[in-house]
Amino acid sequence: MRPLPRWALLLLCLAYVVAGYLGRDPWRGEDITAFGYMRELALGRTDWSAPLLLGLPPETDGLLPYWLGAWAIQALDGWLPAALAARLPFMALLALTLVATWHAVQHLARCPGAQPVAFAFGGEAEPAAYARTMADSALLALIACLGLMQYSHETTSYLTQLTCSTLVFTAAALVPQRLGWSALAGAAGMAGLVLSGAPAIALLLGLGSAWLAWQAQPGSQRQRAAGAAMLVALALAAALLAAALDLWRWRILDWQDMKDWDSLLRLLAWFTWPAWPLALWTCWRWRQQIASRQWHRHLWLPLWFALVAIAATLATEPSDRALLLGLPALATLAAFALPTLQRSLAALIDWFTLLFFSIGAIAVWVVWLAVQTGVPAKPAANVARLAPGYVAEFSALPFAVALAATLAWAALVRWRTGRHRSALWKSLVLPASGATLGWLLVMTLWLPLLDYGRSFAPQIAGITAVLGKQPGCVAGHGLSRAQIAALQYHGGLGMADAGQHASCDWLVADASARPRPDPQRWQLMASVSRPTERNDRLLVLRRVVQPALP
Repeated sequence: MRPLPRWALLLLCLAYVVAGYLGRDPWRGEDITAFGYMRELALGRTDWSAPLLLGLPPETDGLLPYWLGAWAIQALDGWLPAALAARLPFMALLALTLVATWHAVQHLARCPGAQPVAFAFGGEAEPAAYARTMADSALLALIACLGLMQYSHETTSYLTQLTCSTLVFTAAALVPQRLGWSALAGAAGMAGLVLSGAPAIALLLGLGSAWLAWQAQPGSQRQRAAGAAMLVALALAAALLAAALDLWRWRILDWQDMKDWDSLLRLLAWFTWPAWPLALWTCWRWRQQIASRQWHRHLWLPLWFALVAIAATLATEPSDRALLLGLPALATLAAFALPTLQRSLAALIDWFTLLFFSIGAIAVWVVWLAVQTGVPAKPAANVARLAPGYVAEFSALPFAVALAATLAWAALVRWRTGRHRSALWKSLVLPASGATLGWLLVMTLWLPLLDYGRSFAPQIAGITAVLGKQPGCVAGHGLSRAQIAALQYHGGLGMADAGQHASCDWLVADASARPRPDPQRWQLMASVSRPTERNDRLLVLRRVVQPALP
């Protein structure tokens, strides 16, 4: 059985983790909102147990991501910009997710029911080599999942939930052979889920894992009982921690608000591609083991984690962020499909992946070339229409990285089109590498354009040009948390909440806010739109100076 070279796997993981975290501003939405709370905590402007952003509490209950970002900002103050410093813990969390998934699958592949069938005259794969190959394949399947790209590169509670649920998955996989490491991973994972705003997920995953640890092989009855008791104790401790911090919330949607099956199936199809067809193949080819009373842990453990994530996707909001937690489990099931995968199906996956990512890479290069040179004219005109005012600049380092990644993809395609039947992981190396290539190209060649469209920086620059260098106190009216964080970070403004309007000479208001500012008290000075969304406007108003009484 041909192993996957360590250097290739590590280089692939490094490229996937780093791309998307470096060289960009915080993007509008949850990314800059979370950063706003981290910055407030790091500057000592709010309470660590109940952070506020201009008097507004977070929309999610999880405090762990804000703490991690704030600690990093404080520790690296003066060394790195605050936005980059806040991302470093999340880069580590994504790397930890990949490492934990690899170790979980390696141990699951060593289960007796997961081992390949022994040949009559020998020659089958060694257990250690087989387990390593399954772990490599699961890691490739996880990287290949399309839904992992964006959400794993944001500084939000969804990444901390992903990492912590993967730690619980690893803890359940290590039982009972590595009880100490299992307890450490389980404690960190369940506590992290609670502090990330997902105590119910922690309880469900912990109790389900405990049941499987008690029922499934391997291990003696005493070992399995000890592992199950440990997981139950951790799950109950997580529940008590959530109760002590008042983090239990009822977030289940009403039946009338449940997603329809069409939208759910579409989400499952693209978000979990290419893991889901391979996971279904695993369930079909291993259906007898799944239906047996032996509770094979290498099948039922990822099935349980995937089912919990899918149930949360159906019953809670936002659905795509909930589905994120099931990707490591689906990748595990996908890996166990490879020993029984038919050659025709493997070839179909390869050709589809080859065409999809090659065409995507060509499209990224064509648009970049059009932005830089104006040729081809149609893509250049489309970019000018969608991002008016954007001025392209050539940067040598991103260009070199993108070119190296493209050449590596070409070399990989040439290798894959040869005969490599001994490499069991060969059917997943193209999807994982293609996903990494696409993400890397977008985060290098297109990053300035994406920053221009997805960052608040251009809009805030227009506002600060109206306010002047030292505007003093600036009040906000009808602003979202993301807008407040952007004004404070990009504009360096000392914002005041609604109760302090009387002491400010300037007011920044969202154009869609109701009620509108009193025109008798505030004079409109400018209306500043985001370049890529003309309807997203912020109004800059100045206090009307009342004439002095005679």
